[in-house]
Amino acid sequence: MEFFELNDNVLRFDGFLSITLGIVVLFLGRRINNAVGFLREFSIPEPVTGGLIVSVLIALIYVTSSIEVEFELHARDVLLVYFFTTIGINASLKDLLSGGKPLIILLSITIGYMFVQNLTGISVAGLFGLPAPVGMLGGTVSLIGGHGTAIAWAPRIAEDFGISNAMEIGIASATFGLILASLMGGPIAKFLINRHKLKPAHAEPLDVGISDKQQDSEKGSGNYLDFLDAVLAIHVTAILGVLINAEVEQLGLQLPLFVTCLFAGILITNLIPKSFPRITGTAWPTRTPAMAMIADISLGTFLAMSLMSMQLWTLVDLAAPIFTILTIQFLVAIAVNLFIVFPAMGRNYDAAVVCSGFGGISLGSTPTAMANMTAVAQRYGASHLAFIIVPLVCAFFIDLANALIIPFFLKTF
Repeated sequence: MEFFELNDNVLRFDGFLSITLGIVVLFLGRRINNAVGFLREFSIPEPVTGGLIVSVLIALIYVTSSIEVEFELHARDVLLVYFFTTIGINASLKDLLSGGKPLIILLSITIGYMFVQNLTGISVAGLFGLPAPVGMLGGTVSLIGGHGTAIAWAPRIAEDFGISNAMEIGIASATFGLILASLMGGPIAKFLINRHKLKPAHAEPLDVGISDKQQDSEKGSGNYLDFLDAVLAIHVTAILGVLINAEVEQLGLQLPLFVTCLFAGILITNLIPKSFPRITGTAWPTRTPAMAMIADISLGTFLAMSLMSMQLWTLVDLAAPIFTILTIQFLVAIAVNLFIVFPAMGRNYDAAVVCSGFGGISLGSTPTAMANMTAVAQRYGASHLAFIIVPLVCAFFIDLANALIIPFFLKTF
């Protein structure tokens, strides 16, 4: 079994070694966050700290030796399915009903913000004398859309508008946007929580991981059967999610697998009675410590692997216009968060946690939003409302809205 191979100055790590290194990167981020006070103080996610450091080291390896480092990331994508399945399993009908109005408010704000993001990108691109579609690549195509949307739309933009490096611009914008989104959420939440003296309405278990106060007291606790029970529930839910995904595809609608697994978890948790007999002899493991731990492991390792695999050296040639576009987008996102999202969501603790998630949505990705909220919740307390409405907005509705908004703008050029 070969864990890695070096061919034509490309060093490729297989899936086993990639996920092993992802775990190492996660622990590296934790050690650094524990040693550097301000990283913890501003709720910078541990996988972000470790992942960025390793991606910089890999870039230095390329600069000094011309060796590119690549990772097999299939295991990373499985972890994403695990994570969103746990979010669905943890979703109660009570929270879904209470999230109705806030969900509509956040979705409305996000769709309006998507138009602003595209107009901002187009305007800044115009200042550099670049075509308007380049501004789209620095807008919802790569920022709210993420790497997947950028990869999907870049070839069409390149062909229709003669922008030969559209793919590079899109990937570069998505990469830097991911970094900014990872660093934005925690400080925004800290500012709002401290300024308005906010705290959770009730002390409740976290949706992902355990709080800072619990970390020492719960060392060594837990039961391996509880862990296996949670894994079994995740697998049963994921099987239903795969079946739903296949049916949705038959209807002509393409949805990421993690989205249908999220909905499968919501369905099972809220439609099947808790007393329904299970082979484990236990109740359905909604919001159990084992489920929260699996969610934390999955999200942390996914994000660590995503960030450590960034090829930063591919972005140098596009630095000036992209940095300018992203700087303006970053400032706009902060302003929207502080002056629109926070007041509209109620100016309370849940609103502050939602703002940390919106920081991830606005420039990064769904996992980034969830990582931001997880870091904040582990420091300050649970927010079930935020963990319901943010993934629904950014894991489902945003992709549908973006699929309409991008062609709308491209048709105007």
